[in-house]
Amino acid sequence: MTGTPLLQVQDIRVAYDRVDVLHGVSLAVEPGRITCLLGANGAGKSTLIRAILGLTPPHAGEIRFEGQPIQGMPTHRVMARGMACIPEGRKVFPKMNVEENLRTGAFLVTDKAEVARRMEQAYALFPRLKERRTQLAGTLSGGEQAMVSIGRGLMAQPRLLIIDEPSLGLSPLYVKENFRIVADINARLGITVLLVEQNARQTLAIAHQGYVLAQGRVVAQGTSQALRDDPEVKAAYFG
Repeated sequence: MTGTPLLQVQDIRVAYDRVDVLHGVSLAVEPGRITCLLGANGAGKSTLIRAILGLTPPHAGEIRFEGQPIQGMPTHRVMARGMACIPEGRKVFPKMNVEENLRTGAFLVTDKAEVARRMEQAYALFPRLKERRTQLAGTLSGGEQAMVSIGRGLMAQPRLLIIDEPSLGLSPLYVKENFRIVADINARLGITVLLVEQNARQTLAIAHQGYVLAQGRVVAQGTSQALRDDPEVKAAYFG
């Protein structure tokens, strides 16, 4: 690892009803890179995201963003420091049009010209959304709603973009396109990405490094190539 991690999670424990769900989890997200977090349903991935965002604070351990501790902060302050999260399941505001959905991602920005510039950046990434900018988001296809969700996250111009299960419920064609877009966001815009997924093959194809979570513990970590070559990871994810 080189330099100071953008995000560092150190030995955190998170409990629901006094029962630990995360058991001393540590990970580091390096600036300018795609770090993935792999794990099956129930592994603790969503709990870890909630802990990072301040929704379910850990009862032990430490979370640092840009070197500063953030655990215990309310979620809006964590986000204001430069994080955005694209939630699982392509959550959009169905009765708002595409442009209105995107604008909600820049609700902290008061400069109208800056909002317009970010909007054009989102449309450059997703030309289809520009064609549908006045269409209600609830009437879009699943793939198009995924674009709205990602575009809305980018409107905040985050230094860290957390993307939760981008392949969930999408057709294979849209899954491939979504992963290409994530790689493009990282390469073209220089945004650091924490990619949380079950689809190991597609994820490790674009990630630089990663962690595997099982039953609330990190059971493997390393470069994406090292994880692809790991016999246990191969057995669990590649058959």
